[in-house]
Formats: sequence, C-alpha cells, structure tokens
Amino acid sequence: MTPASLRRPGTLSSWLIGLRSDFGAVGLIVKRYLQLTKPGIIFGNLVSTAGGFFLAARGNISLALLLATMAGVSLVIACGCVFNNYIDRDIDGEMKRTCNRALVQGLIAPSSALVYASILGIAGICVLYFAANPLSAALAVAGLIVYIGFYSLYMKRHSVMGTLVGSLSGAMPPVIGYCAVSDHFDMAAFLLLVIFSLWQMPHSYAIAILYLDDYAAAGIPVLPVKMGVPAAKRHIVLYTAAFSIAALLPTLAGYTGYVYLAGAGLLGGYWLHMALSGFRATDERGWARRMFLFSIIIVMALSLLLSVDFSRAA
Repeated sequence: MTPASLRRPGTLSSWLIGLRSDFGAVGLIVKRYLQLTKPGIIFGNLVSTAGGFFLAARGNISLALLLATMAGVSLVIACGCVFNNYIDRDIDGEMKRTCNRALVQGLIAPSSALVYASILGIAGICVLYFAANPLSAALAVAGLIVYIGFYSLYMKRHSVMGTLVGSLSGAMPPVIGYCAVSDHFDMAAFLLLVIFSLWQMPHSYAIAILYLDDYAAAGIPVLPVKMGVPAAKRHIVLYTAAFSIAALLPTLAGYTGYVYLAGAGLLGGYWLHMALSGFRATDERGWARRMFLFSIIIVMALSLLLSVDFSRAA
C-alpha cells in the first residue's frame, strides 16, 4: 500500500524536488573539487604526455600502458594544482582572475584540500609505479617536488627566477610519457625536457604581461612586474629563439623524421616572428594574448608531430 504521507497532495512532488536539490548540491560540491584540479591544465599536459609516449612507442602501442600513464599523470598534475590552490589562496584573493576560487571564497576547507591533494598524488604515483615503471613514478615525484616545494612555496613569491624553476616541472609530463614506455632516461627524454622547458618561458611571460595588473597587485615578482614589459619582451624573443632551435634537435639526433623537422621549423619560426613583432606592438596585451594562444597551438602541434613522425630506427 502507498504510505499516507505520499498520498497527501504535493508530498511526492515535494520529495522529488528535495531529491533533485540534494543531487544539485552534491554536483556543486563535486564541481568545486574538480575545479581545484584545473582541468584545462591537465588536458594540456596530457597532450604533451601523449607526444612523449608515442615517440617512445614508435608504433608499438600498449593501450593498457597508455591509459595507465594518462591516468597517473592526470592524478599527479591534479595533485600539484590542488596544492598550488592551497598555497596561493592568500594571493589569489588579490587577483581578479583568481579571487573567486573555492578556497579563496571559503567554499572548501583548506584541510579538506590538503587531504584531497595528498590522495590524488599518492594515487597517481602508485598508478605510474605499478602500471608503468618506477622511473616514471620517480619523475612524477621530482616534478611535484620542484613545483610544490621550490616553485609554489618559495620561488614564485620571492624571485624573478620562479618562472624558470617552474618550467622544469611543467616540462615533466612528456618526459614521463616517454619514460613510461622506454623505461630509461636517454637523449630523447633529455631533449623533451629541454624543448618543453624552453616553451614554458615565452608562454608564461605572455601570461604575465596579459595579467600584469593582477600579478602586481598580488606582489608576485614575475619578470614584467620586476623589470618591466620591455625586458620581458626581450626575454620572450631569446627563449622563443632557443625553443625554435631546440625543437629541431630530435630529428638531428635521429629520433624523428623530416615531417617533424619541417613542422617544428615552421612553428618555431612563426612564433619567433610573433615574438619580434612585440617590439612594434602598440597593444601590448593584445600581442601577449596572441603569443599565449599560439603557444597552445604549438604544444599541441608539436606533440602531434612527435606522435606520428617518430624514427623506427632510433
């Protein structure tokens, strides 16, 4: 028999409305925790991870290893992003683009964020260790130590060199992808580290120019704040030129083919042209936005080229 409470008019509809409200509240909590991991950053790093993975695999792809590597890297990056949100919650409140983050607004308890980040990191390292190899797990740990220990906790707030230190951890995903397959750190892994570290610098300086007022308000000593936008432009040109040269080295070292060489050359050359145009730019933030957007195109295209034009003889 139907309970009397459900036979009363409006009781069932009220119960359904309450249930939907409960699901909505749970969904909102899940969304807040997901946003702490910065999904956009995870996706971008997975693209470069795939580039390193496929370069090492040279056509002999293990789907299980690929999925495990992607899962492990995703969890480790998510861990780093949550820790970064926790560490930066004070200065995030000073910047317009970050002032609405959950930890800044008090929507997630800092202690909960710490537990969440720790679980993500341990899970990611375990996945890499047991499903890939200890080397890939060790590289992930090294990346976290650099990103959390050196960059987020100290260098970001105290030194203009923070961007350079942070670039090392940012370049780790393709190296992890490569070593998950190869199980050794060779010249190709080193070249990936160099290429993607150099890529990070113009990319990061463009962001710093684009959000110059935010960084200045928060007292973050990025190059454009400490030394001015003209100095940042010069550094962007130098790092873009260095990246353009380094991006050619995998072919010269015998790891990739001439399609990769041509693509990397065109991408690097055009990015360098864009960097040089900054000296004539009247709209500095518009130029910085174009530099930033093209940097995203470059990392995706370069990762694709690494995936498809590997050398089977390497």
